Amino acid sequence: MAENSGLPNEGKALEASVDGTSYARIPLKTKVVMPDDDLDAVITEYAADAVQPGDVLFVTEKIVAITQGRSYRLDEIRPRKLALFLSKYVTRTPYGIGLGMPETMEMALRECGAPRILFAAAVAAVTKAFGRKGDFYRIAGDKARAIDGPTEGTIPPYDQAVVLGPDRPKAVAAHLQTLIGGAADVAVVDINDLGGNILGSTLDRAGEERLVRILKDNPLGQGTQSTPMGIIRAV
Repeated sequence: MAENSGLPNEGKALEASVDGTSYARIPLKTKVVMPDDDLDAVITEYAADAVQPGDVLFVTEKIVAITQGRSYRLDEIRPRKLALFLSKYVTRTPYGIGLGMPETMEMALRECGAPRILFAAAVAAVTKAFGRKGDFYRIAGDKARAIDGPTEGTIPPYDQAVVLGPDRPKAVAAHLQTLIGGAADVAVVDINDLGGNILGSTLDRAGEERLVRILKDNPLGQGTQSTPMGIIRAV
């Protein structure tokens, strides 16, 4: 197993308390995962010997998608006129560009279909006028929400790439649980500094909801930390 300090990322707490229980959040530092890497090999090298019975291994959706061949260089994407138009009306945040650039919007149109994206945009335009937020992604769905574009601090080469959400994340989680011996649960997560979602896991619904709360401050960080997975352990 590669050496792993287990230290928290800068500005992130080592522990979180949820429902009266304290949980250690242990980031696992890895090499930069590339499209030709095998996810099983990455998990085996960096996580298999670190997990203990009762742990939850959480893996970012980004490295799952990258190893599935679901990352695209910006120069490979030619946005259509509709993508250019719609991306102008997406609110950008300091934590992620979302669909606020033509290339990410183009990939959303491909992933979700133009009718669904147009419907989501139309509903969001109406409800936003009444002070309601979030309807675009609620309608567009997880595939749109999981699309990552380059942001300040993104590790190269992904500072010049769009990464889609992972394919079959629940099946991936089940497979990884078997790979690490079955004693720990596994979750494929989409967590950022604005919140998060569990895309697929071996947990039940209550366990997924608890995990979101444990990870709500994004202990893996958002930029160059190179900690694309971590362990949750009750202490």
